[in-house]
Amino acid sequence: MMRLRPAKEFRFPVTAECISPDVFESKTLNEIEALPVWEGNKQRKLGKLFKVEESTNGDQAQDTVIAIHGDVSKVRRIGTRMTDGEVTINGNAGMHLGEGMKGGRITVQGNVEGWAGSMMKGGTIEIHGNASDYLGAPYRGSNEGLRGGKIIVFGNVGNEAGAHMKKGTIKIYGNASQFLGFRMRDGTIYVQEDCGDRAGACMVNGKIVIGGFMESVLPTFTIGSIKQKVKIEENETVEGPFYLFLGDLSESSDGKLYVSKQKNPHLSHYERFL
Repeated sequence: MMRLRPAKEFRFPVTAECISPDVFESKTLNEIEALPVWEGNKQRKLGKLFKVEESTNGDQAQDTVIAIHGDVSKVRRIGTRMTDGEVTINGNAGMHLGEGMKGGRITVQGNVEGWAGSMMKGGTIEIHGNASDYLGAPYRGSNEGLRGGKIIVFGNVGNEAGAHMKKGTIKIYGNASQFLGFRMRDGTIYVQEDCGDRAGACMVNGKIVIGGFMESVLPTFTIGSIKQKVKIEENETVEGPFYLFLGDLSESSDGKLYVSKQKNPHLSHYERFL
């Protein structure tokens, strides 16, 4: 196990995609400290910005575990394209966490900035605080959203979570902002609490489940039925009842939007169309 602590409070963004089990694997402490990072527009060595310590527990099975202690909210691209191992962050994390991730696990005991899990293909990201905008979403101009894996957020998320999602699972135990699942193609998004406007806009396929309040459903969705429960994962089902809306019909879609009936009595007028 490698333990990292910021050597100072960062004033400028730090780009450190080298902080990854794949990069650390089989390297000595000195080699890890010499890895290049960027602080603003200046290249540094990882050991100049972080105090790096090697665990002395002698457990070789833990060589691919990285534990970060402290606020790294200005540190970007931690865990980029990682395929195995584990990263734990005991504090807040910066933008592009786990970008292009293919395997392994990232756990954050704090909040995370934008584009966490962007273009992710596998593995698990677990965030015990809030996540900013574009969770699991691609960059502007790209349509390669989440393609696998799982993202779990125990707090709230910002705009466009799951945009262009093709596969995988996003579970949000707090609130979600607007445009949840924008242009979603497949996969599952579950929001336990409230959701902003325009959920499922332009979705083609997939499943969105809203367990809390949602002010309105887009007019390009039509009600299909009322379901008593909805399956989220293989061993997880949430109890309803839920209104099932089908859409986005502007996209000739097979998407499914489940909205809690109990938390949304203002949507009861749709029942006359059943």
